Amino acid sequence: MLRDRETVRNGLRQVGQILVAAAGGFVFHLLDVPAAWLSGSVVAVGLLCAARRAVPMAPGLADAAMLLAGTSMGAAATPEAMAAFARYPASLMLLALSVAAVVITSGLWLVRLSRWNRLDALLASMPGALSTVMAVAADRNASVGPIAVVQSFRLAVLVVVLPSVLFALEGGQGGIVFGGVAMSALSLGAVLLLGWGVGEVLRRLRMAAPLLLGATLVSGTAHALSIVDGLMPPSITTFGLVLLGCFIGARFRSVDRHALVASMPAAFASFVLSIIVASVFAFAAAGLAHVPFGTALVAFAPGGLEAMTVLALIMGLDPIFVGSHHLARFLGIGIALPMIVGWMGRRRRA
Repeated sequence: MLRDRETVRNGLRQVGQILVAAAGGFVFHLLDVPAAWLSGSVVAVGLLCAARRAVPMAPGLADAAMLLAGTSMGAAATPEAMAAFARYPASLMLLALSVAAVVITSGLWLVRLSRWNRLDALLASMPGALSTVMAVAADRNASVGPIAVVQSFRLAVLVVVLPSVLFALEGGQGGIVFGGVAMSALSLGAVLLLGWGVGEVLRRLRMAAPLLLGATLVSGTAHALSIVDGLMPPSITTFGLVLLGCFIGARFRSVDRHALVASMPAAFASFVLSIIVASVFAFAAAGLAHVPFGTALVAFAPGGLEAMTVLALIMGLDPIFVGSHHLARFLGIGIALPMIVGWMGRRRRA
């Protein structure tokens, strides 16, 4: 009887925490904050942690968050997006080199001067793909708080400062808006089920964030081959982001507030290094792809897929060029990062 009451009590706490996370996402959505449902959920649950009211997320809910996030990520790999990749091979190659350069320069700074460990420095230095980075960080018990500070600071500064920089450089030049339809219930169920199966196989192989990676691989392959068409329904996508925000935010239960404040100098240094490196590669890509520097700068900026694509639309830049580059980085990091982190873990144990 006591065990049943405790189970019910824990279930109610989980539901209450999810509702608080959803409220935070809704407030951020009203304020037009980039990645509102994810960032708002993280902040709301982080405040619960500060008030010592947060509870650890149930394993089943955490798995659901990873599965939905991976399926949503993979759905962006449409045939049209894949075709856009073929139009810009040189700049996409420069983008890959840019990501590596950003991670190396920022990571070296964090390890050598800020005295971070290598895993935390790697995750904090990853440009974009915030949901993947934070999911892997939470999965591997990395320092979620400082990593979130570095990643969030970089995204916020880009969204606030970059439009003014672009207007000063050249203004906008018009673009095209993407569109999409929702997946059918049958297709979504099949992708989720197969993603879960692949994720369980990857879990046995000790991969980081296995369900996230498995769902991304299945969804991305199905969409790229036109086996499945459409995005996840907005309500399910939003619910997945809220769950992921809960999962990430609950990790702040063990974060020292003084450590967060202490992370700000590292966040500023990482941002400066990242934007300098990205600007150099963007300048080269602008010449190779014959696009304005402002368009290339937004495409190479170390920000999130949603935020940077929306910024391109607002500024009247070419959203196909910007979106294809951020999608390539988003999917590349989503697939490669869990593998790299898993390899680092095996090497450390060896």
